[in-house]
Amino acid sequence: MTISAVRTRPWPFTRHLLEMLAAMVVGMVALGPFWTPSRVDVSALWMATTMSVAMAVWMGYRGHSGAAIAEMTAAMYAPFLLLLIPWWAGLIPSPAVLLGGHLLMLPAMALAMLHRADEYAGGHVHEPRTGLLARWPTALALLITVDMLVEPAALAPWKLLVLAFAYLTIGAVRRTLRPRAVLIRQVAAMGVYLGLLLATVLAGPVLSVWLVGLGWLAHAGWDYWHFRRNEVVPRPFAEWCGVVDAVIGVSVLVYAVTL
Repeated sequence: MTISAVRTRPWPFTRHLLEMLAAMVVGMVALGPFWTPSRVDVSALWMATTMSVAMAVWMGYRGHSGAAIAEMTAAMYAPFLLLLIPWWAGLIPSPAVLLGGHLLMLPAMALAMLHRADEYAGGHVHEPRTGLLARWPTALALLITVDMLVEPAALAPWKLLVLAFAYLTIGAVRRTLRPRAVLIRQVAAMGVYLGLLLATVLAGPVLSVWLVGLGWLAHAGWDYWHFRRNEVVPRPFAEWCGVVDAVIGVSVLVYAVTL
């Protein structure tokens, strides 16, 4: 397949680009807070690293070749390295490095993709891999909840509303609340969590923390049930949500023990 195939099949090419951009954003959000360098050059390279890690994991999961992953990783760093040279020479201001690096990254990614047009415009040439890479939802969940693992804390009772409406809302959007038994289960679960929220409001300060922790932990089981049945929500979401809920639930209960 040649570059001309991109013209005839633009959607697979565009989809690959959008997937990688989404992975890069996740990488910045999940890994960025772990370190905030004061120097512009170190900060730029750290941002490139956070984006590259998430993007490489996603590309690996999608079955891209090692060469393609290496080239795309280079596309993450090249714009920043290019702009750091005049910055070190005092020719451009610091904001130009960070802003310009992100802007130049898009054409750099496009060039890397055009270099392997057959791989990007022809869909995934390999089946998604199994093993550790197949557990990317779990890895992502652990990344975004690492603060709860390190420093257990209480969680506001009103956040139980997320658990009450999440599956019902997603199911409504995806139109997966069928047959009627599925809808009844989701409405019943919403009722249970609204009842739990009311109980936490009426309970004392210590008991409310225990109820919140148990509520999140119980929802992890709800997630696992949906994961096994592949029902209402996509399985990767159910896996991700289950790990997040389990970590939060355990963290809150650990905090409750210290009260």
